Order: sequence, then structure tokens, then C-alpha cells
Amino acid sequence: MAIRKVLRYGEPSLREVSKEVHKVSKKVTDLVRDLLDTMYSQNGVGLAAPQIGENVRVFVIDVSTNDEPLNPIVFINPKIIKKSGAIKSNEGCLSFPEAYTDVKRYKNVMVKATNEHGKPFVLEAKDGSLLARAIQHENDHLDGILFIDHCINRFEADEVLEKYNLPHIDPDLLLDEKELEEEIAKNS
Repeated sequence: MAIRKVLRYGEPSLREVSKEVHKVSKKVTDLVRDLLDTMYSQNGVGLAAPQIGENVRVFVIDVSTNDEPLNPIVFINPKIIKKSGAIKSNEGCLSFPEAYTDVKRYKNVMVKATNEHGKPFVLEAKDGSLLARAIQHENDHLDGILFIDHCINRFEADEVLEKYNLPHIDPDLLLDEKELEEEIAKNS
């Protein structure tokens, strides 16, 4: 459909909680196509609607690699219903061009959502896979949470942000994730 502008970190709408989708309408399916077109044009793994200025609970992910056919997954009104384990993950985000930092994530997640055809599904992603991490990353966008809110070292993350002319981390938005920190430390 259309390649849309990806909002950069610092845009206030990236911090807003998104609204539920009440019906998988043509407007929603057009949004899904725009998300996919935009994500693929930027070589992204995932993209959430708030990143293109639409604060609705929709995101897309495709973790296929270069030699695999495209395999997009559409998540409408997703809810993470189970999570366990912990890993350290190096992440970036299309709203933070070229900036990567280490974050805390759950190793295993189960998500319930609706697809672009209005059909509910449950998906499990395990072992700290790219899919498991991407689900958490994109789902966070729907709640106004950004990957840097999970950073392992705030000062290292700020250095990276500064290098790419992005605003520093707001310490009040850092998430208290003691259980993840303890598990990561235990497994290091």
C-alpha cells in the first residue's frame, strides 16, 4: 500500500498507550499493509502502529532470514499471557536509527492475538529467539514503552543515544525488572 514515515524517538506519541481495535476493518487491513511495506523498506524485523503515528494495538513481525521466503505475522490486540526465563539481548529499533543497546527480556513468551483476517491465535516463542524478543519489543510499543526502558546499563545506552543525536533516557521511565536482572546475573 504505502511506505510511511517512521517516528523517531522523542516524538510524544511513541509514549502513548494505544487503543484496542474493535473491528478488523478495511482501515485496519490497510494499516497492516502499510506497516509491512514500511517495515520491509527499512529492513526491520517488526513495526508497531504507534511508530507510524497510529496509536492502535497492531504490530507486525517477520523474522525470516535472507534465504527464506517472507513470513509476516500480524498481531491485533495482542496480550502476552505467559512469560518465563530471562536473557540479555542487544536490540535496536526503527524509531532509533542505528542505535543498539543491551536490554533485559523474557526468554520465553506466549501471546494471544487476532490476525488480519479477524481470527484469534496463540503463538509461543521460546529460548530467547528473535521472535520471542520481537514480540516483547513490539508489544511494548503499544503501551508507550520503548526498548531503552529495559536497558541493562543506562549510561552506556545514553552514550549510544548521544552518538546518534537522540534524546537521553528519562530515568523515571526505566523499568524495575529485578527478577530479570537476578536471573541474567545468575546465568552469566
